[in-house]
Amino acid sequence: MQLDDLLQRYFATTDLSGVAPDTLSAGIEHCRVDLGLEEDRGKRFALWSFLHMLGSAPDLDVAFENEEDREAARNFMDLLAASEGDGAG
Repeated sequence: MQLDDLLQRYFATTDLSGVAPDTLSAGIEHCRVDLGLEEDRGKRFALWSFLHMLGSAPDLDVAFENEEDREAARNFMDLLAASEGDGAG
């Protein structure tokens, strides 16, 4: 899954800056439904990561049955938080 493809699929654009709040909300909801229906672990992780970056990911215990997937998600969150600190200045 490519970020541009996800943005296009859920928001009909690759630039979120011009997306109306209603469109953003609808796209996030559509993505959350797809996450709930997706059975492929890799695709589930990609959708959850996308939702996390949008501030709308479900809790790890809801999103992932497998502890390894939850741990990977925790690592992703840690890496993302660390990279946000590196970009300042």
